Amino acid sequence: MTRNRALAGAAAGCLAAALTMPAMAAAAAGPQPGGPPQAQVWVTTPDRAELLHQRAPVTFTPGTSDLPTIEVDPGTTYQAMDGFGGSITDSSASLIAPMPAAQRDQVMRSLFDPQAGIGVSFLRQPVGSSDFTAAATHWTYDDVAPGQTDMPLAHFSIAHDQAQILPLLRQAKALNPSLTVMATPWSPPAWMKTTDSLIGGRLKDDPATVDAYARYLVRFVQAYAAAGVPIDYLSVQNEPQNRTPSGYPGTDMPPATEVAVINALGPKLREASPHTRILAFDHNWSEHPNDIANTPPGEDPETDYPYEVLASSAAKWVAGTAYHCYYGDPSAQTVLHDQYPSKGIWFTECSGSHGAGDTPDQTFRGTLTWHARTLEIGTTRNWAKSVVNWNVMLREDSGPHLGGCDTCDGLLTLLPDGTVREDAQYFTIGHLAKFVKPGAVRIASTSFGTTGWNGQIMDVAFRNPDGSTALVVHNENDDPRSFAVAVGGQRFEYELPGGALATFVWPASSRLRDDRTLLDLSGATATASTGTDPAAIVDGDASTRWTSDAAQTPGQQIQVDLGRATHFDQVALDAGGNVGDYARGYRVEVSKDGTAWSTVATGTPTGQLTTIDVGQVTARYLRVTQTGTAGSWWSVADLRLYR
Repeated sequence: MTRNRALAGAAAGCLAAALTMPAMAAAAAGPQPGGPPQAQVWVTTPDRAELLHQRAPVTFTPGTSDLPTIEVDPGTTYQAMDGFGGSITDSSASLIAPMPAAQRDQVMRSLFDPQAGIGVSFLRQPVGSSDFTAAATHWTYDDVAPGQTDMPLAHFSIAHDQAQILPLLRQAKALNPSLTVMATPWSPPAWMKTTDSLIGGRLKDDPATVDAYARYLVRFVQAYAAAGVPIDYLSVQNEPQNRTPSGYPGTDMPPATEVAVINALGPKLREASPHTRILAFDHNWSEHPNDIANTPPGEDPETDYPYEVLASSAAKWVAGTAYHCYYGDPSAQTVLHDQYPSKGIWFTECSGSHGAGDTPDQTFRGTLTWHARTLEIGTTRNWAKSVVNWNVMLREDSGPHLGGCDTCDGLLTLLPDGTVREDAQYFTIGHLAKFVKPGAVRIASTSFGTTGWNGQIMDVAFRNPDGSTALVVHNENDDPRSFAVAVGGQRFEYELPGGALATFVWPASSRLRDDRTLLDLSGATATASTGTDPAAIVDGDASTRWTSDAAQTPGQQIQVDLGRATHFDQVALDAGGNVGDYARGYRVEVSKDGTAWSTVATGTPTGQLTTIDVGQVTARYLRVTQTGTAGSWWSVADLRLYR
């Protein structure tokens, strides 16, 4: 991993308390059949007063709310989810494996058991050594003396992993049979590299070495499968643009080299392990300035790395792209998805860390809030099929490690007295992994917060394979915030403490069906008689808004050109999280040509979300005129059309 920025790390309760997971699981059954639908609620607060704490359920009731409203739309679907978790690195294994059997089993249950723990469902495993190794030297599965080579891979062996890593992986899979395992090398064997070293350098630029490296990766996949741990996904190089790793294995692998490796690997892997899929890139959302600065003289830094791979001959072997968190932001995932919609997005590494002088309370708060908005919600709302942190366990001193990060935190921390503490990443991952099952599909939900922090409520929603819905909500603000959740004409209201993360789960119910179809407004344009950013009205993003920039007066207007004649029967005007900025009155008009207008609805809203029935309408143009008076501005965070 590249520690290019300080991300927050962790502190929290103690595994000695064994959480309260069995009680949580029992309570998740929900209300008796025939009663009103209810949502079960789990909350974690940044002051650690609540840690995946199950609160009393909330009951859906018919009607609307005047509060900012998260509309959950089960009919609009996005990516299917693979899972959520971390990595049993060599460092993590060296801490867990030697524990007394009862403690080790308790730790593993707390991580992987879907009922008694958080149900970690995705692991990303290093292929050989990373910076997080407990060994005295770095290693791969085919190390030979300097100056020697091993093209036949006669010395290949995974014996190192047989001692601690593989037994823990087998136990993890036994605890959670739905566990997905990805593998990533930090370096090819040194004899394959230009520097004859695991640290830095490049893969030798000759077909024989490229072929040997492809065979090396296939041998690893076969050996792990034979050891009882099939590999579901494989990338060919961790952080290929980290050209100067600090004392730990790393390889500068330009896109052309990655393409050559994938082209050599693809056919071999398909024959040896057809279910194992290849992921490209496995690096940051944007190239870090340090990586650009260390580009060899005369070479292109190739800031469009994943695009180059997906545009190449290797694309046919690639399932999609893997991303890390250490520079840029998750919106890069959507930009890539929009250009290559048939290729998946996986988020595969981010570590919490502690800053110099941070107290445990500061570290826990910073990790919880940053990871909640950026990873748990930010990456998944930007097409990620996984959310993966780094070490599942470290010591308080961020060890053991050999080079690399000296401020990293794990999901769990082994304390000097031998007890284990659950840290913030345990809970952020838990709010997803325990309730969003592999195969769940992300569904539409309005969200008002941003990964850059704007102090609003933000969320992401999923439909599980059993038909239940999981809604993950984060209050970005330091103060409590109230909101409503609406689905299928039913709603509930809730207040979250400042900085809190919550998961709401409700079962499939005929009362919570939404038979409306949300229309795609991606080709629509908007104008306004006053104010700023009218494009925000139709961008499908409730965290952006158009506002009048002035007190409400009759005659203020917004107008939308849908681009073509469109049939709809309902209009939603969402003022978003800016409480009080809803129109005090409205007149809705439609037109087929932009000249002749017909009024289809008038009314007087009372809250942030106004849903307007307009009858059976076919029109290209829609106009809303504000007819009331108020000292507050008029804002529209999102205009939605349904039929």
